[in-house]
Amino acid sequence: MAKKTILLVDDHEVVRLGLKTLLNHQEEFEVIGEAGSAKEAIEQVDRHQPDIVLMDIRLPGISGIDACEQIVSKHPRIRVIMLTSYADDDMLFSAIRAGASGYVLKQIGGDDLIRSLKAVGRGEASLDPAVTQRVFQEVRRAVKEEESAAFANLSQQERHVLQLVSEGKTNREIAKALYLGEGTVRNYVSSILSKLGVSNRAEAAAYAVEHNLREYLES
Repeated sequence: MAKKTILLVDDHEVVRLGLKTLLNHQEEFEVIGEAGSAKEAIEQVDRHQPDIVLMDIRLPGISGIDACEQIVSKHPRIRVIMLTSYADDDMLFSAIRAGASGYVLKQIGGDDLIRSLKAVGRGEASLDPAVTQRVFQEVRRAVKEEESAAFANLSQQERHVLQLVSEGKTNREIAKALYLGEGTVRNYVSSILSKLGVSNRAEAAAYAVEHNLREYLES
């Protein structure tokens, strides 16, 4: 089986030496280059075309995140693992947006780093366990914001009407439940369809269910 080639990028020579010593004892990997800055890393990538770039986030000049974005944009095949001393949320998500396939802390054990490299080499993503929970929390927060925005143009009363529409209630049943006239309910339904950009009650009901309307109703 062909070895996965790795470029090491860190502005501390001692760190690169330690990583190189660790990786050179692994049959699966071959360190084919080193760089001490992002600029040098980009040049080395163009020259050596490694399978994986293991790169510190904090580098002199251009940041590791900027270098990652340039490398992945120019060489989509190459996988980048960001290496950092700090579990910083802003850097974590910036690295993910830049196209990094992995994000590990320098405090990680040698065996865990090897597992991360193997996973990324297989085309998988790899996150340090210390930051994985943050990613899930951010994803959940983003989903909540998206769902909430889905009903931003509806008044609270319109949301209640839409919820009852999604439950299959008729205008008469909705009017009775909300102590409104049927004509008022019809107007509400018409307004809801217009604001959501849907053409009928069934589509409005599906929209409400898909975006979890019930969670955004005030009692």
